[in-house]
Amino acid sequence: MNTQVYAAIDIGGTKIAGALIDDKGEVVERTELPTPARESASRLSATVDRVIDALAAHPAWRAVLGMGIASAGPVDTAAGTVSPVNIPAWRSFPLVESVRAHPLVSGAIDPVLLGDAVAVAAAEHWRGAARGVRNALCMVVSTGVGGGYVLEGALHPGPSGNAGHIGHISVDLDGPPCVCGGRGCVEGYASGTAIARHAVRLGWRPPAGREATAADVAVAARAGDHRALAAFDRSARALAAAIAGSATLLEIEVAVIGGGVAQAGDLLFAPLGRHLRGFAVLDFARHVVVRPAELARDAGLVGAAAAARSRVLDGGAPIAAD
Repeated sequence: MNTQVYAAIDIGGTKIAGALIDDKGEVVERTELPTPARESASRLSATVDRVIDALAAHPAWRAVLGMGIASAGPVDTAAGTVSPVNIPAWRSFPLVESVRAHPLVSGAIDPVLLGDAVAVAAAEHWRGAARGVRNALCMVVSTGVGGGYVLEGALHPGPSGNAGHIGHISVDLDGPPCVCGGRGCVEGYASGTAIARHAVRLGWRPPAGREATAADVAVAARAGDHRALAAFDRSARALAAAIAGSATLLEIEVAVIGGGVAQAGDLLFAPLGRHLRGFAVLDFARHVVVRPAELARDAGLVGAAAAARSRVLDGGAPIAAD
C-alpha cells in the first residue's frame, strides 16, 4: 500500500493502547489491553508486546515508517526510560529498549518516546485546536494536570521530555503540600480530584453510595449548587494563573485544555476566562486565547504518531519490512 503509516503506543495506568495512524492523523487500526499496573515489570512489558503483536497482524503494518510511544511519567526521553507514578514496577524502566527488542521492531529505527501530556500537545498541534499556531500550551486536566508546549511552530519537550509539567508549578506559596513535594501546585487546585475534594470540604455530598467525582460535582453545579460552582471556580482560577504565567514567560498565543475536567464546558471555561483577564495583564500576554481540545480518546496515540512522523520527515527508514 502507498499510504504512509505510523505505529503508536499509549501507556497509562488503566490501559495500554496501540494504533496504526496514517499521514493525515486518521486511525487505521486500534487495539488496547488493560494495564497490569500492580504486576511485575516483565508482565507489563509483555503486555506492550501483545499490543504490538496485534498491530503487526494488520496489513497496514507493512507500510509503517516510524513508531512513537507516549507514556505516563515522569519519563526520560534521553535515556529512553519511564517511571510512571501509577505503575510501581516501572522505575527507570528501559521502555524504548524493550520495544526495540520486539522481533517486528528490532533492527529498524528507534521508537520515539514522549510523555503523555506532551503527546497530547503534539496531537493538538498536528490535528487539533493548536493547528497552525506557532506558540501554544496544551493542558490535560483530569485526575492530574499535565501539559506540553509548542514553541516557534515545534513541539518543545525539553531535554528530559518533561517540559510543560505545569501541574506542578506553584500558584500559592503558602498552599497545601503536593504529592510532588512542593506546595500550592496547580494540580492540587485544578484537577478533577481536587475539584471533588474541595466541593466535599464546602459541604457538598455525592449521590448516596458513590465516591465523589468531578463529574458529579459538575452535575450539581449545573443545577446551581453554590458549593459545586465554587469548586469549579477555584479550579479555573488556578488554571488561569498557570496560563497567564506561561503567556508572560513564553508569549504563547493559545492555551488548549483537554481531559475529563474540560468536559464540564462553560462550568470551567467561563470562570477561567474571567480569572485570566485578571492575571494576564501585560500587553503582550493579555491576548492569549483559551480553546477546548479537539481530540479526545486517541489524542495520546495521535501525538505519538506525530512525533514518529516528525522524526521520519527529518530522515529515517521504514520500521517494518514487506
